[in-house]
Amino acid sequence: MALYRRVLLDRSPAWDTHVYSHQLAYACGVSAAQVRRDLMAIGYTGSPSTGYETECLLDSLGRFLDAPEPTPTAIAGVGQLGGALLSFLVNRHPKLGIVAAFDVNPSKTDRVLYGVRCYPMHRLHEIVDACRISVAVLAVPAKEAQAVCEKFVASGVRGILSFAPVFLRLPKHVAVERLDVTIALEKVAFLARSVSRSRRTFP
Repeated sequence: MALYRRVLLDRSPAWDTHVYSHQLAYACGVSAAQVRRDLMAIGYTGSPSTGYETECLLDSLGRFLDAPEPTPTAIAGVGQLGGALLSFLVNRHPKLGIVAAFDVNPSKTDRVLYGVRCYPMHRLHEIVDACRISVAVLAVPAKEAQAVCEKFVASGVRGILSFAPVFLRLPKHVAVERLDVTIALEKVAFLARSVSRSRRTFP
């Protein structure tokens, strides 16, 4: 659903008012039948003659994906990766605002970075509670990731997006999404070699 919304937000002028399932499917790399099933699951149907009304579809996707109120979000670790993520995510999504950053480096704390105040780690519980933060982005070194996650969870955070290259052991009620850039790159490199070998074997 999030991919459908992203594609629609970046849509071509031809989709300004209406879009067909086969057009959305092609842009997302899925089948038209899959698009129709997915959108029916959120209670939205189109017309065989005109397709889906683009703005109405975006509204339906928004109601399904987003909470009624903005979800305050924090980021831990504002080094090279965390700083890049922070600059990218600030004001990126109207319902997922980065309201606080945390770091152990004194040269970064008690400052405003990319429009967001950065706090020392020892103030994490205080700030999470005060800002009612429920989602956190993790961009800390692997050896610190588990401990930082546990601090967030103990403070009330229920969703973690982790860029740390380590498996996190957290309670089942906490949603965790792990993005390991190195593993993703290794996977692509492996698949690229496999395709290359296949072409050499079967010209």
